[in-house]
Amino acid sequence: MTSAPPPMQPPSDSDIELRLLMEAIYLKYSYDFRDYTGSSQKRRVLHALNQLGLPTISALQERVLREPQLFSQLLQFLTIPVSEMFRDPAYFLALRRQVVPLLHTYPTIKVWIAGCSTGEEVFSLAILLREEGLLSRTQIYATDINPVSLEKARQGIYPLEAVRRYTANYQRAGGTGAFSDYYTAAYDAARFDLSLCADVIFADHSLATDSVFAETQLVSCRNVLIYFNRQLQDRALGLFHESLCHRGFLGLGNKESIDFSAYADRFEALSRAERIFRKAT
Repeated sequence: MTSAPPPMQPPSDSDIELRLLMEAIYLKYSYDFRDYTGSSQKRRVLHALNQLGLPTISALQERVLREPQLFSQLLQFLTIPVSEMFRDPAYFLALRRQVVPLLHTYPTIKVWIAGCSTGEEVFSLAILLREEGLLSRTQIYATDINPVSLEKARQGIYPLEAVRRYTANYQRAGGTGAFSDYYTAAYDAARFDLSLCADVIFADHSLATDSVFAETQLVSCRNVLIYFNRQLQDRALGLFHESLCHRGFLGLGNKESIDFSAYADRFEALSRAERIFRKAT
């Protein structure tokens, strides 16, 4: 005789409040966070409560529904940008050594940086492509759901105190020049050469609700899928697969994988250690 499975634990009050908040945000503002992982989402909302001086998630929901400006504030907590230039240098080194030679075979190149946040990866990839003689024939689409982050990306201004770390990353990523040639320092900030982004289109795009907008040779979406549940991960991978041309390239974050996804057999590993894949079918 087999024993009955243990009864499922009912969701806590705060978990119910969190689901209702995400549903309210979707219905009111069309931002869809419903399939983001619960633990990360809850942590960010609780941090927002503390910073906004609100007692409960329900109190936050009530104000968000009536105050669009408060939703704009909440969005900064829900999409906390965590990025730096040439983050995970081995990834960029693998792009330089294993992907760039193949990109040279295309007359024109389109790159999609999904979840570009405040633009550090956009400038990193633009620098790499310029050094490899490809930037002049490359169109980059840099997308994110946070308009504040997109505006920061367009400006290309970053704290000068972070540039030392960026420089070390650049050197480990196989940079061939002097990193200081790419920015101008003033007033404790570094403004990067905006000519690097002359052919970058910054655009609002949600992997949860929007569709493919271009055929691309390379999609780079790093440290975004870790915040999605399996259903949303599969949706995003489906968009990338649809966007990529025959034998196009996909780059993910170092804690992300296509293994066990609905698209596991649609890609093959080009550099598994650095999470770079190639469209197989």
